[in-house]
Amino acid sequence: MPHLTERLRALYEGDTDRAHRFRYGLLAFDLATLLFIIVSSFMPREPLVEGVDVLIGAAVTADFLSRLAICARPGREFLRPTTWADLAAIASFLAPIVGEGAGFLRILRTLRLLRTYQLLDRLRADFPFFRRNEEVIIAAVNLAVFVFVMTGIVFATQHGRNPAIGNYVDALYFTVTSLTTTGYGDVTLHGTGGRLVSVVVMICGVTLFLRLAQVLFRPYKVRFPCPTCGLQRHETDAVHCKACGTGLNIPDEGAY
Repeated sequence: MPHLTERLRALYEGDTDRAHRFRYGLLAFDLATLLFIIVSSFMPREPLVEGVDVLIGAAVTADFLSRLAICARPGREFLRPTTWADLAAIASFLAPIVGEGAGFLRILRTLRLLRTYQLLDRLRADFPFFRRNEEVIIAAVNLAVFVFVMTGIVFATQHGRNPAIGNYVDALYFTVTSLTTTGYGDVTLHGTGGRLVSVVVMICGVTLFLRLAQVLFRPYKVRFPCPTCGLQRHETDAVHCKACGTGLNIPDEGAY
């Protein structure tokens, strides 16, 4: 058992090519899972779809147990929102076994996207585009995750009760028009619960949308920790830290 734990730790936290490929594989799996969730929302709940649900649930369970096994203090993992999101996703993927319906919880799996420091470090090292636009990409991912989570909640709570929400696209349309405060009014949510969901979409969605706009239009700066004061962001041609005056040696790619 200790040998297995060490092998898992090497995959999840190691710095080898194999570990990097493994973590990229997990990211690809999460993206494929998200695509399946969206596509399957347009399909009837046939045995094939439920079988794929169970297979994905088994894979997510294995990933969750592996992460828990390599933690020095597993109990602290349950203080993280992503841990509870994984548990909710596991329960919803495995719901066909017990005949329960909580499909919208599957979308919570998206909270895991780009939340691993090792993966972020590897993306910075492997892709100059990601390194130059990290804040924009992270802000866009956070906004996209929120949109998909709220769309899943809207679809699950309104489908079959609200004639305006006939499929996943209707729920996505409502979520986007609400968070942008466009609010055409052709789709509204019923009941007190629907109004509360609308409030959450508008408040949180606008906040994330403004964050994305902020990083898009803010003057570009490079991320490089000052060895003296630790300031992270500097002008692209900075030779001294503007906070403490320490000389900087910021590497570039030879581009002007």
